Amino acid sequence: MSTIKKAIFNWSSGKDSALALYKILKNPDYKIEYLLTTVNQKYQRISMHGVRTELLQAQAEGIGLPLKIMEIPEMPSMEIYENVLTETLSDFKKLGITDSVFGDIFLEDLRKYREEQLAKIGFKGVFPIWKIPTKELIQEFISLNFKTIVVCVNERYLDKSFVGRIIDQDFINDLPENVDVCGENGEFHTFTFDGPIFSKPIEFEIGETVYRKYERPKSNENSNTACDTTDDSAFDFGFWYCDLIKK
Repeated sequence: MSTIKKAIFNWSSGKDSALALYKILKNPDYKIEYLLTTVNQKYQRISMHGVRTELLQAQAEGIGLPLKIMEIPEMPSMEIYENVLTETLSDFKKLGITDSVFGDIFLEDLRKYREEQLAKIGFKGVFPIWKIPTKELIQEFISLNFKTIVVCVNERYLDKSFVGRIIDQDFINDLPENVDVCGENGEFHTFTFDGPIFSKPIEFEIGETVYRKYERPKSNENSNTACDTTDDSAFDFGFWYCDLIKK
């Protein structure tokens, strides 16, 4: 009989996280002890997604798992990010937690980076939806009655009209051919507000749409627990954000 492994789940608030969590919760080999989310220290919003922490907390309550927030500066150096990560994981290790679960799909360099960082603390990475074709994943996500809204788009791939939309078949049909249907290359980010992992839907109102452009980082700062891409060239472009306000 195999020993059940205690794990943390790296929760971004989006659809890939939601589907990966759904799958790992059904796996008897793992027990998820905490959700872990990286938050911008200055703005108190989820890194890259731009979602307010009160909505993140509402998600955790709806899922029924304790939430650990890892705060980082707006544009951290790799050294700062990795120091905070090491400290956070070391605290988890003291609780007997040995595994760290991610919703990554096909970015090999991101997985390699994650596994290298985890190995330093004696953790193992777990990837429940790894290498499943994204067209299959998005259809499974919809068929399971998950509901998610696009909260950020990279203008390199999508225009302002895509932010604030609910992901459904019409949204998928409207995506340009060069955009992955799950946004795995950082084309867009989402906030999941309903589905089989939640005890009740997360209630929110749609606020203003804002445009932000970031300075190109000195090194790859996108390789963190809340981001979906390692392509730092994305920062040469602006992002449209849809602000969500908790009811």
